[in-house]
Amino acid sequence: MLTKSRRGNFKYDLMGMDTEALKRSLANRLEYSAGKDLYTATPRDWFNVLAYAVRDRLIERWMETMRTYYKNDAKRVYYLSMEFLTGRLLHNSLLNLGILEQCEKALHDIGLELREIIDLEPEPALGNGGLGRLAACFLDSMATLGLPGYGYGIRYEFGMFTQHIENGQQVEHPDNWLRYGNPWEFARPEILYPVNFYGRVVEYADDNGRLHHHWVDTEEVLAMAHDMPIPGYGTNTVNNLRLWASKSTRDFNLKYFNDGNYIKAVEDKNASEMISKVLYPDDTTSMGRELRLKQEYLFVSATMQDIMSRFHKTHDAIEDLPERVAIQLNDTHPAIAIPELMRLLMDKHHLEWDPAWDITRRVFAYTNHTLLPEALETWPVRLFETMLPRHLQIIYEINQRFLKQVVHQHPGDFDLMRRLSIVDEDNGKRVRMAHLAIVGSHKVNGVAALHTHLLQTSTFRDFNEFFPGRIINKTNGITPRLWLNQANPGLARLITARIGPHWITQLDELKKLAPLSQDAQFRAEFRAVKRANKERLAGLIRHHLGVTVDANSMFDVQVKRIHEYKRQLLNALRIVALYNRVRANPAAPVTPRTLIFGGKAAPGYALAKLIIKFIADVAEVVNNDPLVAERLKVVFIPNYDVSTALDIIPAADLSEQISTAGTEASGTGNMKLALNGALTIGTLDGANVEIREEVGPDNIFIFGLTAQEAHRLRAGGYSPWEYYQNNPELKQALDMVGAGFFSPDAPDLHRPLVHAMIEGGDRYMVLADFASYMERQDEAAALYGDAEEWSRRAILNVAGAGKFSSDRAVREYAEEVWNVRPVEVKIEAP
Repeated sequence: MLTKSRRGNFKYDLMGMDTEALKRSLANRLEYSAGKDLYTATPRDWFNVLAYAVRDRLIERWMETMRTYYKNDAKRVYYLSMEFLTGRLLHNSLLNLGILEQCEKALHDIGLELREIIDLEPEPALGNGGLGRLAACFLDSMATLGLPGYGYGIRYEFGMFTQHIENGQQVEHPDNWLRYGNPWEFARPEILYPVNFYGRVVEYADDNGRLHHHWVDTEEVLAMAHDMPIPGYGTNTVNNLRLWASKSTRDFNLKYFNDGNYIKAVEDKNASEMISKVLYPDDTTSMGRELRLKQEYLFVSATMQDIMSRFHKTHDAIEDLPERVAIQLNDTHPAIAIPELMRLLMDKHHLEWDPAWDITRRVFAYTNHTLLPEALETWPVRLFETMLPRHLQIIYEINQRFLKQVVHQHPGDFDLMRRLSIVDEDNGKRVRMAHLAIVGSHKVNGVAALHTHLLQTSTFRDFNEFFPGRIINKTNGITPRLWLNQANPGLARLITARIGPHWITQLDELKKLAPLSQDAQFRAEFRAVKRANKERLAGLIRHHLGVTVDANSMFDVQVKRIHEYKRQLLNALRIVALYNRVRANPAAPVTPRTLIFGGKAAPGYALAKLIIKFIADVAEVVNNDPLVAERLKVVFIPNYDVSTALDIIPAADLSEQISTAGTEASGTGNMKLALNGALTIGTLDGANVEIREEVGPDNIFIFGLTAQEAHRLRAGGYSPWEYYQNNPELKQALDMVGAGFFSPDAPDLHRPLVHAMIEGGDRYMVLADFASYMERQDEAAALYGDAEEWSRRAILNVAGAGKFSSDRAVREYAEEVWNVRPVEVKIEAP
């Protein structure tokens, strides 16, 4: 019902949050939105009805949040990311609004179960891995902390892919997550920005001799906004995630149609809308690389136009932009925003170079997520020259002015100039996007203490010396609302019963659990929660994969993207070694283990896909060998995503974080598993270093070379052959793999894996770390036999996880990078 406020504006009455109000909303939405009644509504209708009813309550707070930001002239932070891996939104929204129980009762009263409805929601395919999950955690934390934060990304029509395992091999299927629509989004056809590609640049001088540039004869695509509300927990703040979809400037060419050329009639539309079609198109072809660069620029161009439009609604002086706008680049994918802002400031707002560059540098900050040189994004100059000619001019100018500074401070050091240059002249002339991001940002951060140290002393050492203080650390974090409160309700209730609910927004409160690790009753209750989670996961594995696993066994979990540096291969070789031990001495006591894998390999990454096949083949042999019986089971859970993680992580006993030291930037899976009471076995890599500091060295199984030791070993001439020859258990396992023991129908199938580790140089030092890994695994197995001591240490892992909250991380960014303050959003009572 519409009412009139004292301000003379019309507004809707606030919707009630009680059970009866929710039932009225469900009834209204069922009839007026779904066009159904109780007799004709399908389960999917009920999902949409419930989502709309919840969304209605978010909208009220969303609108008030936006009004409050304008009223307070708040400085806003814009988080630019190619990925936002949000997971399902219904359950999270119910918890954050505090209406989960009321909703359960409302549905129960009409004969429906909330859990069944929640499970119908397709997971938004807006990301692939840790990068996108971090971005989603940060949006949750910004809203919970009351920070004026906006996410910007792409509305992919299809995700990267849905992973099926067929005959042990990864098979990619389209991830059509929008098949049934998205009830959380608001299409904004009125928010439409032109994005230009190709063309040429015309230069001319005005009457004062100043040079101007016009980018002309371009191909134009439109970017259309789609908004999704992001609620904070226990607060009125609801922030915005804006995603761009590409649209054609011409939907239909009637002339071609009338001439009978029906394909040509829609060719422009199809080509334009292909840009936002798929997350990470395959870039192994020239067309794929061109499409990926188009994606990045479409996203960045529309975002920068939108930010400038919002700024100009309330401000005239462009010089004030850094006082009202902070932009965080989540990795280098959005780094084109730096020359794009320069283009807008100079070509549209007619600023001179120096003030434009000062504004740009003060606005941007950059988060680096990788230490691997091959993973640092670069683009061929020729592609830039063709597709974004004005931006290449600006990048050249940025580089020229920067290198003049280098020459001034280091005259004659041409090698330093070569290393620092934004344009790599040695490898086919390529634009180094990380270098562009560092030069164009006022702060650059790593995402774990070790990662940042290696950036400062190795990967970007020259930049760290040239810009002292620019590269800083901001250790990643995860949102406890999703990764404990929602993921593990049994443990959440147990913790709340003992220390109260404040840990949900103040995760360092978990340290109060440390004394309870000595409480036998609490340990028993903790084990009961873990047991229930394991039984639930065992049921899911049996139902979906047809494999029976024992909930009494140690659930030993490695779930993450499949990549050589993450060393799923080391884990798999360990399984072969354990299998051989059992076969050699069937009577020996063995700690039963269920070894659980999950993760996707990039479609073009042949060796990673072969690792999946190898794990599946090992599982086939191990799981069907009666001599091994129930002592070892191997499971690969397909299509690992947020929803799957919420099933697996609360059930894990042992967390495998075994990347080669010095390769993983941070990792957040390690944090999620520790928070849910898993003990970590891992190298001193990424955030494992800080987890050890927080939980204590006795409560984590650290093995293997350190980053410094690995570097020295490589420099001194690492010989994997020596490790192979000198470790009989390792040699036996590798010989079995190479001889086709696990692939009798194709004996040569797995030989490339053996070749990569022996003749290929074992880049990620699997063989060097194998003996240490096996030793610590044996210690973990022995400890698991002592249930009281294992649960004591598991509780200490939970108690030590408080540092790893995304709230802490975002608060540090806000205070030390963005200079953004919380804004309280008040809602008038109905």
